[in-house]
Amino acid sequence: MEIIVVGGGIGGLSLALSLHQAGFKVRVYEAVRDLSPLGVGINLQSTAVRELVELGLGDALAETGIATQRLNLYNKFGQLIRSEPRGMAAGYRWPQYSLHRGRLQQLLLKAVRERIGYDHFRGGLTFTAFEQIGGRVRGRFHDRASGAEVIDEADVLIGADGIHSAVRRQLYPAEGGPRFAKQLLWRAAVDAEAFLDGLTMVIAGHFHQRIIAYPVAKAAGGKLLTNWICQMTVTDEAPPREDWNRRAAKDKILAAFGGWRFPWLDVPALIEQSPDIFEFPLVDRDPVSAWTLGRVTLIGDAAHPMQPIGSQAGSQAVLDARLLTAALIETANPVEALRYYDATRRPVMNDITLRNRSFGPEAAMQLVEERAPNGFVRIEDVISRHELASIANSFAAAAGLDVETVNNRLSLVHPGQQTAYQSPDV
Repeated sequence: MEIIVVGGGIGGLSLALSLHQAGFKVRVYEAVRDLSPLGVGINLQSTAVRELVELGLGDALAETGIATQRLNLYNKFGQLIRSEPRGMAAGYRWPQYSLHRGRLQQLLLKAVRERIGYDHFRGGLTFTAFEQIGGRVRGRFHDRASGAEVIDEADVLIGADGIHSAVRRQLYPAEGGPRFAKQLLWRAAVDAEAFLDGLTMVIAGHFHQRIIAYPVAKAAGGKLLTNWICQMTVTDEAPPREDWNRRAAKDKILAAFGGWRFPWLDVPALIEQSPDIFEFPLVDRDPVSAWTLGRVTLIGDAAHPMQPIGSQAGSQAVLDARLLTAALIETANPVEALRYYDATRRPVMNDITLRNRSFGPEAAMQLVEERAPNGFVRIEDVISRHELASIANSFAAAAGLDVETVNNRLSLVHPGQQTAYQSPDV
């Protein structure tokens, strides 16, 4: 079976490696000609790390990122609300990794080129349209350098081209732009002294204003490359798409977070040390009734763009890739395989997308802000341990992130597993 993947991000590259492992012929098209390690931090949950380990990338991940051991939630005064172990410290058989997004993408791209071949990853080609003809799907691409049109045909085409997906736009031409949640995120990654034990992710504040910080790699002089996000509610309209990822002025951020100094982290100092800070709108899209049309389907942010709550987006894109591969292995008819993937995966992701709008597993922080806006002496007087655990466990179970599910389920794809597909010519 021949498969076209549109998009060379984390989801698209993971999918290409997964399909190749299963014996499919795969070609990846990416709009950017030369991918460079841009971006800031990303967390890969143990469920996604398991899949990448089974793709043979475990050692590379360990060398690239930080094995996160703990997640701490604090109020706006830096008082601890909840501390929970993560990764292997929580009983998973696989770590949770915090990584620099660009370095993860480069790691995946290197594996794609080595395993699938340089000529099967084509950069600088922007997807423009698809058409389904008989038992094939034809993809059209624009060569940004030459201006020429490039046409390729395959048995299946998969849109992994992100929140502004051109493949999704053809499926839903009247959908419009992403939904703005009336919040802005200021993000950076900077070499800094370790905070706490150097292996902990922290989130402090509440729904309308919070800071997220975690280390993503070792740096020179014993420091750690530290990813930080300052997020707050605004009354402005969403910035235009061309202004996403624009550089932000430090004084604007310090005006909002200049007083956020905690015994375990000096947020203003972290902001001051950062050479480049980028601004993003908090956006997602409303769930749709189908990802699949015949021989075309979607994965990752093209399928279920969600707010970055609970470290979900990248991890779920990896799971999409593996579940889609498994469906294509197990079902001889690719149209039926895509339909099965859609019917089983989409309802779960639609639910998570809506849960994230309600702050997902971090909802406890908002409850503490509402019940104790001036701080507390004992967290138990504000919210019970049972209520805290219930919020965290409910989200984990819905997202398939609980320890039992991740540890005990069968592998989604087995190396060398034979596909059920038969060519229409047979």
